[in-house]
Amino acid sequence: MQKTITILGSTGSIGRQTLEVAEHLNITVTALSADKSIDLLEEQIRKFKPKLVAVYNEVAAAELVKRISGSKEYEGNASRPRILQGKQGQIDVARESGADVIVTAIAGQAGLEPTLAAIETGKRIALANKEPLVCAGDDVMSAARKFGAEIIPVDSEHSAIFQCLAGAEAPYKEINKIILTASGGPFRGKTLRELEDITPEQALKHPNWSMGKKITIDSATLMNKGLELIEAMHLFDISPDQIEVLVHPESIIHSMVEFKDGSTIAQLSNPDMRQPIQYALTYPGRLPSLTKQLNLAELKTLTFEKPDMQAFPCLGLAYDAARKGQKACAALNEANEIAVDLFLCGKIGFNEIPNFIKDKTCQ
Repeated sequence: MQKTITILGSTGSIGRQTLEVAEHLNITVTALSADKSIDLLEEQIRKFKPKLVAVYNEVAAAELVKRISGSKEYEGNASRPRILQGKQGQIDVARESGADVIVTAIAGQAGLEPTLAAIETGKRIALANKEPLVCAGDDVMSAARKFGAEIIPVDSEHSAIFQCLAGAEAPYKEINKIILTASGGPFRGKTLRELEDITPEQALKHPNWSMGKKITIDSATLMNKGLELIEAMHLFDISPDQIEVLVHPESIIHSMVEFKDGSTIAQLSNPDMRQPIQYALTYPGRLPSLTKQLNLAELKTLTFEKPDMQAFPCLGLAYDAARKGQKACAALNEANEIAVDLFLCGKIGFNEIPNFIKDKTCQ
């Protein structure tokens, strides 16, 4: 492949896996950005030789400049990367890298402005962060239409839906409903009372996926699925009432689309984020990947169940926000980010997460 990519959020889980895929496909990395993990970022710079780098934390940025400037490897070397800093640095990297594909993987609301800047380039956006669509879905999709940017989802569920729609003549008009599958997280089957004493360490042990801390906690509360339904609503131009969530603990069917003619199409693969990442980079083509091939004979059974909305009320809160509109969705996302941080710091309990969100969004 001859494509070039920029990765916004290269030191996070998605960013690291994207670099694995880029190396596998021999894709040139033109730019990287990170928050403050400069030890890992420095390793990435030395290996992939980007021309442009941004570090959000200004103290960390200054330290990285010092390291790179003092390195004999880059002494008198024109290939030394230009290092930007702060929020504006993240935005400038998105605008100036010139890459064919911009992977947006900055976690949280901090990813919104860099994503909008990436969209303004009119290039392909491999969208891996939920928050831009959750907080400003109307604005993001409007900007994509205005600038002619191609948005390819990287979330495994939205990638699955995108793949299921590939053969439809007028896909969004032919959908009856979207079925988002959820693993159920580490606490599937537990009652509200049994969840009372859950610790952050327990919540961070996802049974199927390897992800960052924030998204792993969201998976445990089912808020992750709630954010995904808001994201799907914007990506595929459907109402929240056309989106059904089903718990599928094997995490093999990543989502399904039920069409108006009664047909249902599903996308299946082993739970490995490198598959949807690669699809976003190579679409519409498909190439051999790092993902292990699926052996259907070994699966034996695939199971489905409705989510327990009483034990996991975050999903219901997300449905409510989706029906109310963009402001409610943004408030939901902000309250959830704060609640997850408080839980990880031991300041609130697991069952207090939805209560905190409800209190903050009802003010």
